[in-house]
Amino acid sequence: MKRREAIKTAAVAGILALGMSAAPVALAGKAGMEKCAGVVKAGMNDCGTAQHSCAGQASADGDAAEWVYLPEGTCSKLVGGTVLSKK
Repeated sequence: MKRREAIKTAAVAGILALGMSAAPVALAGKAGMEKCAGVVKAGMNDCGTAQHSCAGQASADGDAAEWVYLPEGTCSKLVGGTVLSKK
């Protein structure tokens, strides 16, 4: 029984370590980025809105509520682009 518990503990520790190591990478990708609405192609949004809760569910091109992360300063140069926030 002790071996089985050790394997379970190691598996849980590995999963937690993997999750913890991936979090900084995901957050680091957002540095220097801004949320830009109104320029997203259908199905290419980065996150949820009031209409849905997941990325990739934009139903129409150029929807003013749908947004995508772009490098800072890019959104204001695009036709229909609106900066929502700086993070």
